Amino acid sequence: MRTLLAAAVAIGGTALLPVSPAAADPNPSECVRTGLGSVAYDCTFTGSETTAIFATSGPTGDGHTYDVRPQCGDDQGGQAICYGGQPCIADDGQPGIEMDLYRDGEIYGETCLSDAQAGGLGVITPGMVLREFRRLAWPESPLTIEPPGQRTAVNFTTYFFTDNTKPSTQTVQIIGQSVEIEATPTSYVYHFDGQDGVATSSPGGPHPNGDVTHQYLYKGSASPSLDTVYAGRYRVNGGGWIDIPETLTVAGTPSTLEIIEIRPTLVAPSRP
Repeated sequence: MRTLLAAAVAIGGTALLPVSPAAADPNPSECVRTGLGSVAYDCTFTGSETTAIFATSGPTGDGHTYDVRPQCGDDQGGQAICYGGQPCIADDGQPGIEMDLYRDGEIYGETCLSDAQAGGLGVITPGMVLREFRRLAWPESPLTIEPPGQRTAVNFTTYFFTDNTKPSTQTVQIIGQSVEIEATPTSYVYHFDGQDGVATSSPGGPHPNGDVTHQYLYKGSASPSLDTVYAGRYRVNGGGWIDIPETLTVAGTPSTLEIIEIRPTLVAPSRP
C-alpha cells in the first residue's frame, strides 16, 4: 500500500470494458480513503489483472471506462508534474512502475505495470521515454577558449565557456503515439587537462567576467573538452510535461590548446 499526495492529469490508455471475472470489482469509493490531504489505496491490482480487465473490453462490457496513468503529484495550472513513478516489480517478473487505475475518471486503485504490460495497454511509461532519450543524439556544447587562437600561457588565467544553454527538442513515435522529448543543459563538466573534470552549473563566460577559468602550470599542450549534462522531460500528444527520471551526459570533442612560456626580458632602451 502506498500513499499519493494528489491525483493529477497524466498520460494513459483508455478502453470501454467489463471487469474480468478473475479480477475483483470493488466500488471506486471503497478503494480510496482520504485524510489529511492524502489519498490511500485499498484496492491493488497486479499487472496481469489490469491487462485482463482491458482484454475483456467489448460490447458485452459493463459500460465503465478504465484507464491507467503514471502516479503524479502537485498539479499546477493543469500541467502534471510527475516524479517518474515509484519502481516496483511487476507480476511478469520485470521492473515496473506504480500506476493509478481509474474507472470513469475516478481513482479505482493502483497497479504495478512493466513496460511490456503498459505498452500493451497503450500507456507510455517514463522507462520507455528514457530509452529514447538515451538513444537520440543531443548536441555537444561548443567550447570557446580565451585567449583566442588555441594558445595560452603558463600561469595565465584562461577562460572557458559555451553558448549551449537552451533546450533542444525532438519528436519520436512510441507505441503509435507522438512523444516530444526536451533536453535542457543543467550542468557542465569541464576537462581542462583531458582528465578528471570540474562540474558546474555555469556555462562560463569570456574575459573579464567569466567564472570558469584555469591556469596551466606547465608548458606544452592540453586537450580540454566540455561534457554537457542534460535533464529531460516529455509530453505525449501535446499533453502536460512529465520529467524523465534520469539525466544524460553528452561528451564533448577535445580541443587542442598550446601552452607557451612567457619570460620577461630586459631590453635596453633605444638611443634617443
